[in-house]
Amino acid sequence: MTRTDTAPAPAAHRVIRAVAGALLMLWLALAGPAWAQAIDLPTFELKRTDGALMLDFVARPVLSKAVEDAMQRGVPVYFVAQAALYRSRWYWRDERVARVSRTWRLSYQPLTNSWRLGFGALSQSYPNADEALDMAGRASRWKVADADQLEPGEHYYVEFSYRLDNNQLPRPMQLDLAAQADWQLSVERRIKVEP
Repeated sequence: MTRTDTAPAPAAHRVIRAVAGALLMLWLALAGPAWAQAIDLPTFELKRTDGALMLDFVARPVLSKAVEDAMQRGVPVYFVAQAALYRSRWYWRDERVARVSRTWRLSYQPLTNSWRLGFGALSQSYPNADEALDMAGRASRWKVADADQLEPGEHYYVEFSYRLDNNQLPRPMQLDLAAQADWQLSVERRIKVEP
């Protein structure tokens, strides 16, 4: 009785590796624009000061060509920062103690050739998009919760997110953007609250 070897021949290994390499390169090429949509978060600090839990952050979004083109054509874009304070519980889901949100509206003004950044009822003009984006990606001494909301001996953490909010774009654009990676832009962090 002779035994046959079921292992593939060395040539078959080379073909499998070549196909796998080609598929990986194709996947990287297709996913590349999504990876280019990055938000750098060089500053992210949580502190207890003045009887409150305060958050400082600086976010630097990198916009795709599609987003920049839409902005140049007068489409306003919205950036949203959210922070939620949670109390850890072993017996049930973690309890949300507080939640805060901020929204910035960035739009191009063709008549004045300037960029307008709105935050609530306040707005300010900037000579270029980079300066406006810089201001839309930062907050200092942002109050997440009052100190009396933190019970001694309990464990807390903050979940933070900063994103380009596609839900506030004009309705016809929302239908077309659902599957486009160029418009998917966000960063998330989770940080423990020190006692």
